[in-house]
Amino acid sequence: MTDTRTPLRHRMAMFALRAIARMPLRALYILSDIAFVIICYIARYRRKVVTGNLSGSFPELSKREIRRITRRFYRNFTDNFVETIKLLHISDSEIRRRITFEGTDITDSYLAQGRPVVAYFSHCGNWEWAPSLTLWSTLRTDPNVKFCQIYRPLRNKWTDNLMLLIRSRFGSVSLPKRTAFLDLLRFRKQGVATMTGFMSDQKPSHGDTIHVVRFLNRPTAIITGTETVARRLDAAVVYWDMRKIRRGHYCIRTVLITDTPTQLPEFAITDRYATLLQQTIKADPSIWLWTHKRWKHKVSFADNGKKFGV
Repeated sequence: MTDTRTPLRHRMAMFALRAIARMPLRALYILSDIAFVIICYIARYRRKVVTGNLSGSFPELSKREIRRITRRFYRNFTDNFVETIKLLHISDSEIRRRITFEGTDITDSYLAQGRPVVAYFSHCGNWEWAPSLTLWSTLRTDPNVKFCQIYRPLRNKWTDNLMLLIRSRFGSVSLPKRTAFLDLLRFRKQGVATMTGFMSDQKPSHGDTIHVVRFLNRPTAIITGTETVARRLDAAVVYWDMRKIRRGHYCIRTVLITDTPTQLPEFAITDRYATLLQQTIKADPSIWLWTHKRWKHKVSFADNGKKFGV
């Protein structure tokens, strides 16, 4: 990313980001506090979307309570931004001190047997710190094990390269969504066991088969592609329950959903994931990413089996 063919503005931006990343987090949180005021109160970035999503999800809460959660959400939102930049310059020991993993013995046991593992994950807490899982795995240096995450390539090539650099900080591999399943099949043919994180809390892609669940007080179309991959790979399936302990400190708890995906009824895995995610969000609504128009496309249970957005 420092190639002389890179436009000057991009090289300057990268220099600035690396300089910021060298600042201690306590200093970065001052920047986050300033950004919070600007984004929440001045620019009011997607403020109507956030409050609308929260009000629809928690109709039992008062307007005052919704405003309180909204403020906490925007604080987490700007913290997430500076914490992600910090990944350009953070030691293994510091990240291990700031994010802990519980239950890695569960996933390590399957990987040691050569079984692939599929991890359901969401935009809770700071999801960009999750690839530091490798620092907690006993199989980090095993050549027959790969730690992967699925991502959607960004349109801006420079930004896409930046995020790939950040996400590879701890040795994991980013697989483009379009070819992810083929990539995982290739690893399996090579005798490589994979641990792969799937961000499964957004709306389905256009044309995907609809599966509707009751989620956060309304009918919601849930992504089913993760379950499809798990079944085809016969992978052990886990859920990553991410909690924010305090500012700059997180914990991810591994919850086993199933290690016999092909023996369960269709969508049973997806339903279980939706239940677990809802529990995580209700425990602390401010840590979920409320800026997305999750319920833009209205669905009902009568839509099951149809194509999303068609």
